Amino acid sequence: MQDFYDEITADVLARTLWGEARGEGAEGMKAVACVILNRAAIAQKKGKFWWGNNIIQICQKPYQFSCWNRSDPNFQKLQLVDEGDLYFVTACRIANRALAGVLKDNTLGATHYHAASIAPYWAKGKTPSSVVGVHKFYDLVEV
Repeated sequence: MQDFYDEITADVLARTLWGEARGEGAEGMKAVACVILNRAAIAQKKGKFWWGNNIIQICQKPYQFSCWNRSDPNFQKLQLVDEGDLYFVTACRIANRALAGVLKDNTLGATHYHAASIAPYWAKGKTPSSVVGVHKFYDLVEV
């Protein structure tokens, strides 16, 4: 049963990476994976957290990773993508490395990110911990 859960977790994580950052290549997808892992680590340390307590909950929390929002143009694509897509193959490899605990955090502990082309209210006055491609990453949670 655990193996089945691990496969589903890896699939949800890979789809999230693909949906959020396939245009950013491997480094961008790694950065999104790090945000998800950082959120999971905080939830584990605190016992629970509003964004979810495991990888699946964190990825699919409404309005956190927009590719899972039913109104997002990527949502339908996310359901249909498979190993025939090279970006998805890359996302799967990154997801497996992330879940194995061997992915280096290229965001310096970030828990949030946004495309540089937008300015969300929560980023106002904050300094990014890193910039990867066209995404700005922030460590916004006190642990």
